[in-house]
Amino acid sequence: MNRSMLLPAVYLTDMVAGDPEWFPHPVRLMGWTITRGETLLRRPIQCVVTEFLAGATLTAAVVSAGYVLTRLVIVEAYRRSSLLGRLIETSLGWTCLAARNLQDEASLVVTALEAEDISTARQRVARIVGRDTENRDTQEISRAVIETLAESASDGVIAPLLYMSLGGVPLAMAYKAINTLDSMIGHADARYFYFGKAAARLDDAANFVPARLTALAIVAVSWLLKANGADAWKVWLRDGNKHKSPNAGQPESAMAGALGVRLGGGNCYQGEFIPAELIGMEFPSPQPQQARKAIRIVGAVTLLGIGAGVLLSVLLRSRRNK
Repeated sequence: MNRSMLLPAVYLTDMVAGDPEWFPHPVRLMGWTITRGETLLRRPIQCVVTEFLAGATLTAAVVSAGYVLTRLVIVEAYRRSSLLGRLIETSLGWTCLAARNLQDEASLVVTALEAEDISTARQRVARIVGRDTENRDTQEISRAVIETLAESASDGVIAPLLYMSLGGVPLAMAYKAINTLDSMIGHADARYFYFGKAAARLDDAANFVPARLTALAIVAVSWLLKANGADAWKVWLRDGNKHKSPNAGQPESAMAGALGVRLGGGNCYQGEFIPAELIGMEFPSPQPQQARKAIRIVGAVTLLGIGAGVLLSVLLRSRRNK
C-alpha cells in the first residue's frame, strides 16, 4: 500500500480498535522468542565476551526475524489478493502504534486522581510505569503519568511512524522488536549488564532521532494548545541531556517546559531508590490538571506525526519516481 495512505489507515485503526488484550499482538510472540532465546543462549558460567556475544546474537536474530517475517507475510497476503494485502499490512502496522492505548491508560489514572481515588490511581499507574507506585501521592502519580506520556510519545508513536514512513511496516516491526528487547534484557543490572548491552545500545541508536523529533513536536503543538511553547523550547535545550537515558530526557524536558512542571528527581524500583536529576527544577510539582493537558499534547503530537509521516512518504516516493 502506498505509505501516504498506510499511515492514516493505521492511525484510524488504532483510534477505533485501541489495543484489545484478546488480540494476538506480535509483541507477545517477540517476548516469548526473547525468553526462549535467552534460555538457549545463556549458560550458568559464561565469560563476559561470550555473554555479550550471546546477547548480541539474540538481538540480531529477533530484529531480523521481525523484519523478514513481517515482509514475507505482507507479500504473501498481496499475492493472494490486494484487499487481503491491505488488511494484513494495515493490521500489522496498527500493532506497531500505541497512540490510543497510551492516552486511554493515562486518562484512567488522571480520572481516578480527579475523583481523589488515590488507591485506584496507584493501581492504574502501575500498568504503564516500571517504578514502584505504592504510597505515591497525587503529585508523584501525576509526574509518573506525564513522564510516561512524554517518553511513550516517542517510542510508541513518533518512532513507529518514522520507521513506517521510511521502510514500511516491516521496518516499523523491526523497531518494535528493538524496543521489546530493550524492555526485557536491556537493563544495567548484574544479570543483563553484558547480555543485554547490544539490545540497549541498539535501542539508544534507534530512538536517537525520534526522541528529538518528539521533543520538537511537543514544542510545536504547545503553541497551538495554549501551553508554554517558549518554556518548552528553553527547558528542552537546557535539560534534555539530564536524564540517564540519552533519549528519554528529550521529550520529558520539552513536556516539563510546556506544562510548567518539575519532573525527574528519582524513583523507587523494587524498593531501591534510584536518584536522578530534576528537569524543569524552577517549576512546581505537577497536579492532575497538568497530566490531563499532557494527554492532549500527546494527541496533538500524534496528529502532527501522521501529517509529517505522510509528507515524508510523498517526498520519498516522488524521489524514487524521478
